[in-house]
Amino acid sequence: MPRQPTTYQFDLFSNPHDAETAQMPPWQALPEETRLTLTKLMVRLILDHVDGARRSTGGSAP
Repeated sequence: MPRQPTTYQFDLFSNPHDAETAQMPPWQALPEETRLTLTKLMVRLILDHVDGARRSTGGSAP
């Protein structure tokens, strides 16, 4: 018998109305500190991605 995973990773491409898909909590339901931390991480991820794309195309970094 296959082992059942103990944690669940959200599937970004699944049907959101599928009963087996774990539902993410609404943004407003998250604690303010968590929202601030996630926002900072997303900004950093986006800026790092832009910087990497700029370097791979031969553009100059700031």
